[in-house]
Amino acid sequence: MTADPLVSWLRTDAHRLRTLDPDEPDDSDLEPLLGIIGDARIVAIGESMHRVHEFLALRHRVFRFLVRRAGFTALVMESGQPEGLGVDRWLRHGGTGLREVLSRGITYRFDACEEMLDQVTWMREQNVRGIPVRFAGMDVPDSSASALPGILAALEVLDEADPAYAAHVRASVVPLFDHLPADRTGLVQAAPAIQAYLALPPERRNEIVAAIGDLTARMRALRPDLVARCGGGRSAVRRVDSAIHAAESARAADDFLRAMAVGPVRTWPPANIRDLWMADAVERMLRDEPRILVAAANGHVQHTPFSAPPYVPDPMITLGGHLSDRFGSDYVAIGTSFGGGDAWLHRPDPADAPGHSRPFVQPLEPARPDSADAAFARAGVGDFVVDLRQATPAAAEALDRTAGLQNGDVLQPLPVRAAFDAIAFVETVSPWHTWLDEHGLDGRATA
Repeated sequence: MTADPLVSWLRTDAHRLRTLDPDEPDDSDLEPLLGIIGDARIVAIGESMHRVHEFLALRHRVFRFLVRRAGFTALVMESGQPEGLGVDRWLRHGGTGLREVLSRGITYRFDACEEMLDQVTWMREQNVRGIPVRFAGMDVPDSSASALPGILAALEVLDEADPAYAAHVRASVVPLFDHLPADRTGLVQAAPAIQAYLALPPERRNEIVAAIGDLTARMRALRPDLVARCGGGRSAVRRVDSAIHAAESARAADDFLRAMAVGPVRTWPPANIRDLWMADAVERMLRDEPRILVAAANGHVQHTPFSAPPYVPDPMITLGGHLSDRFGSDYVAIGTSFGGGDAWLHRPDPADAPGHSRPFVQPLEPARPDSADAAFARAGVGDFVVDLRQATPAAAEALDRTAGLQNGDVLQPLPVRAAFDAIAFVETVSPWHTWLDEHGLDGRATA
């Protein structure tokens, strides 16, 4: 029998990860990462499935290593940009109620787990020790459901620096979002919020467009005055620029939703507005930070266009595609893959109110035999990281013949070597350590 060249190469060149535990003091098994990332200023680590304990632990462990050994100073997440400003403030200044800070500051309910709590706590500890480590969301606000959080974040500065206009925004702009459901506690609360937006008459949607345009244009035009009215200095510049960025996030969210509204009558291919905004947010963060770690789904961080027929039939430019175009080798994408295990999923119950969904745990089917994941598992190395750019010609050819990578229990067709610079493979995955109860609600008192 002819040896599998891909398996043979992995057994020789894959770097085994001894543990995924972020608290492990010996991080010598992560040393190969320094060669993989080189001098890149932006390193992305993907997730082939959200809400997985092992991927969250790996992200935390890798971030600690990069902060200690490679001069990384910020974690940028697939989470709302304006909401994340509160998390960053907590890192710098501390306070009580971290669970509430995370609930308000991290979207898509990615906050509701011990793994996120532990990571942010460690980041705060670094700041206390005099090692500045920042957090930022890069996504459009409100779990992609509305522009409102961007407007509210901008108002935090306008109330102080432009009170007459702030009063106008509160009286005339904020009420434009009265279509949002009163109950936003459900696990999938974004769904009825988006449905409510799509049900708005076109004239109301146009009012929202105009109001957000006026807000962002005015704040940009008045930037020097706003900085002076906030006291001047570096702190005021950061506050005002963050508020302007929040207003711009509102515009990006509205662009995203308006594109969705025209979907049923569109005769042209779609554009990935959300990933463009995320790339812009990363580039903005890079103005202030020397090196950053980006954390998002594999489908966002990959270099190549994303498609997942039949749901996403038209290939769309990703966050990683934009960053590759702008920064070249200064952007390195590490995808993740897994061999098997259990997935944390959710589905609505007929008795549930709109926006609510009930979690359950489900064993994952084995990876398709023709997938890259199955090849990684056949190598029998365990958990590992491997630089795909160093593949032997025979291994590269074999990898190019695979059908793609698993995205949860669905195969995403893609050219793996073109999509990612490296792969981190986890042999067995398990559900995140969440405090969401059987109804998808926060099951504990606020810390």
